[in-house]
Amino acid sequence: MPDANQYDLEERACQCAKRARAFVKRLPRTTCNIEEVKQLVPSSGSIGANYIEANEALGKKDFLFHIRSSRKESKESRYWLRPIDTGDNSRLATERDALI
Repeated sequence: MPDANQYDLEERACQCAKRARAFVKRLPRTTCNIEEVKQLVPSSGSIGANYIEANEALGKKDFLFHIRSSRKESKESRYWLRPIDTGDNSRLATERDALI
């Protein structure tokens, strides 16, 4: 029987945001990385926040708005992960790829 938490999207979104934050703490401090991290951190956190809002929606339109916002933030987070420079650190590159 699968673990009930395996399908808990709210918890998975929170874990993703935490992983993104742990990842960015280990990145080389380049000018480009600093700017990309400024985009990644908020968008990765907004995935779960919008998902929670969708679950508390007042109606179908409200639900759709927030669930679409969550999906948009997810795509944005994936985008900002792609150009991040991991230097010669293969572990960071592997973590970036896993987050994507």
